[in-house]
Amino acid sequence: MILDRILEHKKAELRHKQSRAYLSDLKAAIRDAPPALGFAVTLDATKPASSPALIAEVKKASPSLGLLRDEFADKFDHLGLARTYQEQGASALSVLTDQEFFQGDLRYLVEIKRALPIPALNKEFMVGDIQFYEARAHGADAVLLIVAALERRQLIDFHALATELGMDCLFETHHERELDTVLEWIPTARMIGINNRDLKTFTTDLAVTFRLAKRIPKEKLIISESGIHDRDAVLKLNEAGVHAMLIGESLIRAERTADKVRELLGLPSHSAPSV
Repeated sequence: MILDRILEHKKAELRHKQSRAYLSDLKAAIRDAPPALGFAVTLDATKPASSPALIAEVKKASPSLGLLRDEFADKFDHLGLARTYQEQGASALSVLTDQEFFQGDLRYLVEIKRALPIPALNKEFMVGDIQFYEARAHGADAVLLIVAALERRQLIDFHALATELGMDCLFETHHERELDTVLEWIPTARMIGINNRDLKTFTTDLAVTFRLAKRIPKEKLIISESGIHDRDAVLKLNEAGVHAMLIGESLIRAERTADKVRELLGLPSHSAPSV
C-alpha cells in the first residue's frame, strides 16, 4: 500500500534529522516567529452560506499521477498558485512538503507564509516529534494527523505537542473505526477530516463523507478531502453539514485555476489572467 511505503521512507528520513543542534535551531526559529494564525477559527469565520470554506492545496505532484501539470517540470510557481487561491476566495491553504512522493518542499511553506497573510496547513506525513518543530519553524498554522498512520498514543501526544506549539490539528479519517478513535480519545479535537480516497486503490467516493459526517458532533468542523470536482458535489457537501473542503488536483489541473476556484465556490468567473 502506498501509505505504508511513504511512512517507511518518512521514518528513515527522520533518522537523519535527529540532532540536538537541529532541534535547537528549530526552537530558536519558533521563538523568533510571529504567532500562528487560527486555522480552525478562520474556516469557521469565512464559510460561505452556500458552500463549505475552501482549503486550496499547493501541490506539484502525486504518487498516482506524477506532475499535475506538464509545465511543472520546468517551473513550479508555488507562490503564484497560492496567491491565485487567496485572491479568488480560498479561506486557507494546504502546502505539500513531502519531497520523495509529492515533490514538495518546506521552502514552499516558508515563502508562501512570508508573502501571504492566510492560514496554512503543513500537508506532511507526521511520524515524529521533530516534524512538528519543523512545521512551526517554517510557518505552519496547522498540521495533518492521519489516523491510519498513527497509534492512539501518538495521536494524543502529537495533538498535545502541536497545541503546545500553537498549531491546530486536522485529524484525517477514512472510516468509522478511525473516526471513533478520534472522538473517544481526543475529545477536544476541533477539525475532523474525512478523506474520500481509498488508501489501497486510490479511488475516491464522496459517499464516505456523507456516511461519516452523520456521526460527527455538530460542534466539530468537518473537512471533506479528495474527489471534489464540480459545483454539484460542493452543494451536496454543504447540505451534509461539511464546514470546509480540501481540494488540490481539480484546481491545479483545471485549464484556468482561478475560474475553477470561483466555480466551486459558486462565484461568477472573470477574464483576469489566471495561473
